[in-house]
Amino acid sequence: MKNNPPQTISGFSSLGIAPALLETLTRLRFIVPTPIQQQVIPVAIQGKDIVGIAQTGTGKTLAFGIPMIQRLTQTKKQGLVMLPTRELAIQVDEVLRRTSRNINLKTAVLIGGLAIGPQIRAIKQNPTIIVATPGRLLDHLKQQTLRLDNVSIVVLDEADRMLDMGFAPAIERILRTIPKNRQTMLFSATMPPAIMKLATAHMKLPIRIEIAPSGSLPERVTQEIFIIQKNVKNRLLEKVLERYPDTTLIFTRTKYTASRLAQTIRAMGHNAAEIHSGRSLPQRREALEGFKSGKYRVLVATDIASRGIEVVGIGLVLNYDAPTNPEDYVHRIGRTARAGAGGHAISFITPEQRGELRSIERLIQKNLPISKLPELPSERPPLRQSSHPQHRRRPFPHHRRS
Repeated sequence: MKNNPPQTISGFSSLGIAPALLETLTRLRFIVPTPIQQQVIPVAIQGKDIVGIAQTGTGKTLAFGIPMIQRLTQTKKQGLVMLPTRELAIQVDEVLRRTSRNINLKTAVLIGGLAIGPQIRAIKQNPTIIVATPGRLLDHLKQQTLRLDNVSIVVLDEADRMLDMGFAPAIERILRTIPKNRQTMLFSATMPPAIMKLATAHMKLPIRIEIAPSGSLPERVTQEIFIIQKNVKNRLLEKVLERYPDTTLIFTRTKYTASRLAQTIRAMGHNAAEIHSGRSLPQRREALEGFKSGKYRVLVATDIASRGIEVVGIGLVLNYDAPTNPEDYVHRIGRTARAGAGGHAISFITPEQRGELRSIERLIQKNLPISKLPELPSERPPLRQSSHPQHRRRPFPHHRRS
């Protein structure tokens, strides 16, 4: 795998993009490319295979979307984008449609949770780009409602997450049905051995473009840890939501905990929604749109949402449950401190999870500050928050780890 040379390109006009697409980018007010866009677009336009290592929120969709649209317009072939979650698929499709509006390019979204009939009709329209989750895509292939023999560009976005979710066999089967004479682009926040194996097996001398080292976090995110017994979590959560009035994203391990916690937070007097696999796709979309618009101050989510939430202005990410693996900590925390803004991350760690905390610290190569527990509210039904203007943030005192 070759490493890319450093580039100092400024402005989209220097990247080899066709005039029609440049006009669209200008109209959409994309003026300065992000680092991943600067480095990926010129290489991808040449048709080269790429392994891109970058966090969500760095502009990856345009990085692969612009070259894909430009090359497919010239070749009349088809493109395929595979992603781990339905929400992420919908968001990527929206970006691709906005970017290709002047070119009259058709897309089709193939995801679970929606009726298959409209998807079959969309396939019959001969879309230029198919955006899909692996499970539903494999369903279409098995039912012979879709063929991929005209696909010339494949993008695997959030590849590490797809493998974490058990999609490796489905991805292998799908890639075997696509002509080998194709361009393949793989994007991942981390680079575990399984990703390297996938790249080696299915890509031709891919160029490695790394924007941030694996395990890196947004520059302006501050982090703190509370070591706390499980039965005290809700009382500390009440205190945290009082002291940090920001838009808040809370992660739990299970859909049961997410649902129960959302009810608890609403009883505390905060507008809260939930997003997890136990909710229907329309319910999940309503929760996400309400979170974006400010209807809900708090969104409680399982890791199904850790890669799919593209929301600017999340001030606080709270890990109510410790993540299952260290990489998920990176993805969760990456939801805040976006687009140059600051953000804060708090994690509740039970005493028996100290080993998991050490694993996170090894991955991010940083010791996380453990905060002293504040005085907690007594164990009673939480009172509704007053309508007084937002409290000023008062950071909890830290004590240094010995």
